Amino acid sequence: MKNIFTFFSSEKFYLPIIYIVIGIILYNIIITIITKTSKIKLKTNKKEIEQRKITIINLIKSIIKYVIAIFTILAILGVYGVNTNKILASLGIVGLVVGLAFQDIIKDLLAGIFIIFDNQYTLGDIVSINGFKGEVISLGLKTTKLKAYTGEILSLNNSSFTEVINYSQSLNRYILQISVSYDTNLAKLEKVLDKTIVKLKQIKEVRNEIQLLGVEELSSSSIVYSILFECLPQAQFQTKRQMLKIIKEELDKNKIEIPYNKLDVYLKERKNEK
Repeated sequence: MKNIFTFFSSEKFYLPIIYIVIGIILYNIIITIITKTSKIKLKTNKKEIEQRKITIINLIKSIIKYVIAIFTILAILGVYGVNTNKILASLGIVGLVVGLAFQDIIKDLLAGIFIIFDNQYTLGDIVSINGFKGEVISLGLKTTKLKAYTGEILSLNNSSFTEVINYSQSLNRYILQISVSYDTNLAKLEKVLDKTIVKLKQIKEVRNEIQLLGVEELSSSSIVYSILFECLPQAQFQTKRQMLKIIKEELDKNKIEIPYNKLDVYLKERKNEK
């Protein structure tokens, strides 16, 4: 009985219990903080991004659990007289070797996590990375794939770039230029363009107000007017084509001439030589 009482009152009994309880409490505190942080909504409603966020959070939780478990076990072994310094040294060497061998992969994974949580871009965004502009068609923890407007696909490691231009997080602004003849009545032209802008606003890709900036240039053969509009990313070409069609129809209705290159040919009669 005395030996049993001595064991229960010794450090070898109660210290391991204390270390385990501390480990559990520490784990629960960290997990609670992570859980509350994870409830902050990302600036996207895309299901793929939310799923990837949950995967990363679960990965972080697992890493924390194993780290706390390892240190708790080492602390308990130390209570029983095991030389944990050698174990820690071995773990340090193994960790160093693994870190050196997979440092590029680790960099890519960390960069991928930051890209997702910082909301630098998401699937479907139009971005420019390292001078390559395209749509994000794949966003992984290790790589990002972009597809250009002309069809080329670029695959990038997430740690291989530091700057990203995202065209999808705001509307794109463009200036449409219209040339008219010098014979045009400018007051009449501006009235026609004001009425035309009402129709241009009905194009579904157009956002906000369309502005008639006025005379942009007096070129050698025409007066150039500028119109400012905003549209959805990667829709500028389609929007421009629709706008030009509507503007051409309205100018034709109002008999406003759009100048074109003319070639004047002068023929000089030659007298027949005797």
